[in-house]
Amino acid sequence: MGWVGIVFLGFVVGLAAWWLHPLRRSGAKRTGGFWLALVAAIVGAVIAKMLGNLTGAFHDGDSLEWLACVLVALAAVTIAVGLAARR
Repeated sequence: MGWVGIVFLGFVVGLAAWWLHPLRRSGAKRTGGFWLALVAAIVGAVIAKMLGNLTGAFHDGDSLEWLACVLVALAAVTIAVGLAARR
């Protein structure tokens, strides 16, 4: 999976994570969480891919690459939206 695939994966994960995040449903919409969630997920997925390739943990297209990118993107969205809601 190339870089375009990673960005698309981050976009989809960010969209789904924003939609399912409990802070969004509780009415904390003033934080601009939609764009924050998308950017955080994309950046998280890209960082996971770069770190995995640098350490040799996985190669392009491995199943572990998908799993690592999704998990890091979800964690990035959770942290970013959680911190933004505390403001």
